[in-house]
Amino acid sequence: MDKENILSCVDHTMLVQTATWNDIKKLCDDALFYGTATVCIPPSYVKQVKEYLKDKMKVCTVIGFPNGYNTTEVKVFETKNALENGADEIDMVINLGLVKEQKYDEVLREIQEIKKVCKGRTLKVIIETCLLTEEEKIKMCRIVTKSGANFIKTSTGFSKSGATFEDIELFARNVGKNVKIKAAGGINSFEDGEKFINLGASRLGTSRLVKLIGDEKI
Repeated sequence: MDKENILSCVDHTMLVQTATWNDIKKLCDDALFYGTATVCIPPSYVKQVKEYLKDKMKVCTVIGFPNGYNTTEVKVFETKNALENGADEIDMVINLGLVKEQKYDEVLREIQEIKKVCKGRTLKVIIETCLLTEEEKIKMCRIVTKSGANFIKTSTGFSKSGATFEDIELFARNVGKNVKIKAAGGINSFEDGEKFINLGASRLGTSRLVKLIGDEKI
């Protein structure tokens, strides 16, 4: 698989707390130049980025990020606001406390509420695999499948670790055919990106791969 094909699967991401408009603008310019799938940015920049990109690329943003413990009502409001500002894709963080309490019906309802307001736009569900047991990960694969969300996503990149090959293999075995897989967090090489794709991921959440190919061209 060539690097251009791998980059076409990348959500080119900048979610650091200190990101400025100049940082975000460069992210957008690089994403356009290298042909990534989307840019993934903080909600506060969605409107500005949408106006800047003028529909040349899809805009993704995050909801309930990075901890996931906002109320459902807050997450729904965040989602509506992001969509009104022009977001094309939503990456939401589940409430991990509810998972630990095995309140799976509540987790499912929350995802479904957000899916409802997405009105056909892509919804990715971040389950933060590094904080879950294997049993909990499998359960979340089933819940995300039942919810009608488009993707299950490994990680925020803000916790103990990011995507692992083992988690992508587990996802591929346990999600329904309607659910795609996004590996995110700690993807540091094109070799790793290719392996994640070969294992079943169709999106990669990273900024590192664009930086790497940019460094090669200097």
